[in-house]
Amino acid sequence: MYDKYESPLSSRYASDRMLRLFSARRRIETWRRLWTELARAERDLGLPIRDEQVVELEAHISDIDFACAEAREREVRHDVMAHVYAYGEAAPSAAGIIHLGATSCYVTDNADLILYREGLGYLRDELLKTLAALADFAEKYKGLPTLGYTHYQPAQLVTVGKRATLWMQDLLSDLDELEELSGSLRFLGCRGATGTEASLLDLFDGDGVKVDELNRRLADVFGFRECFAVCGQTYPRKVDSRILNLLSSLGQSCHKMATDIRLLQHDRQLEEPFGSQQIGSSAMAYKRNPMRCERICSLSRYLISDAVSGAMTASTQWLERTLDDSAGRRISLPEGFLCADAILRLAQNVVSGLSVNERIIEGTVQEYLPFIATEDLLMEAVKRGGDRQTLHETIRTCSMEAAARMKAEGVLDLSERIAARPEFGMTREELDALLHPEQYIGRCREQVERFLAQVKPRLAGAGEADADISV
Repeated sequence: MYDKYESPLSSRYASDRMLRLFSARRRIETWRRLWTELARAERDLGLPIRDEQVVELEAHISDIDFACAEAREREVRHDVMAHVYAYGEAAPSAAGIIHLGATSCYVTDNADLILYREGLGYLRDELLKTLAALADFAEKYKGLPTLGYTHYQPAQLVTVGKRATLWMQDLLSDLDELEELSGSLRFLGCRGATGTEASLLDLFDGDGVKVDELNRRLADVFGFRECFAVCGQTYPRKVDSRILNLLSSLGQSCHKMATDIRLLQHDRQLEEPFGSQQIGSSAMAYKRNPMRCERICSLSRYLISDAVSGAMTASTQWLERTLDDSAGRRISLPEGFLCADAILRLAQNVVSGLSVNERIIEGTVQEYLPFIATEDLLMEAVKRGGDRQTLHETIRTCSMEAAARMKAEGVLDLSERIAARPEFGMTREELDALLHPEQYIGRCREQVERFLAQVKPRLAGAGEADADISV
């Protein structure tokens, strides 16, 4: 196993659940289920297919001889026909009716739609877990004042919990898109070489009602409400583009959250989980690097770029079908799902174990609070009879002088400077009474509570976050 390249997504990052979904076994089993259900529907609609042939096909869905199929593919250079042959070897009484009236895309495209829909369901589960962990975090820290930043420069206060709701809001938009996309997926059905259903029409002696009923039954048995109204040989590749765009959007949301955490970990305000035996650096033993958030960002950049493949493929499909989509789709779609799966599991791990260093946050708040409070100080001084314009100039001058000294000497004396100015008419004690952080967080607590009240019904039944990422 160490002599051949292996995708890191399969060896290091993605879950067993998602790896099994996109395994060769799961794909070919799905092909065989499609062949079996096609034969069953054709039998029920009057074609000369015997009951025992359908029974034999059903009995051999899982016993796949991959070596037989691989040997056959080397001869015929066609993967679907190689598996038709291998299935016929396993179910000899039905060998002559496997794939009757179908094209390769009947199994390849319908199987992909089945797998992608299930993959979206997996990702929905993981996204709900991530959101539930963030909801708990936001609730716990909804009232903890922290310094807000605009342009990555100190701004007004927010709360730690309010900031988490911004991350949640992005992910909720992804959840909305995921659910809409998953619910709108249609089945290809059995539509023929150019989507005209001509071969089925021949089989059913020109009876279009039976052709429609065949496709209705196939869609229904695989859990789809309907087939595409029209198609070429394949389902529209816009579907792939939509899926990859959704996965890209997930990557964007998680990249934003992980970047914020990395920035805050630099200031020691937040810290991602760190194992008791974890090594932060091979050279600097004291290091505690945000490697999980860095990994989220790294994987997210790949996932964001992966969406380009879907766009290029959808835009370059010629007429009713061209095969230059095949190789790229074999890579971009499964790898996109594996990557999104890895990112969401990492996000759960980070959020569920996120450390909030309240003392450091409080120290940062206190450092900047006198500057943040200057507008309130101005209003209070005006109430006491001061001149607004004179007071504004006094605050501006004191703030510039205090900021210069803080940068040069590390000493913050803005409160002392303002209290010493007679035009303010306030003692240091009176001034300090106005410097409580909770007075400067606006409606953060209320906003978090209202937001969570709206969101939590959607999170009911979300599983436990993945608290253990082994590598």
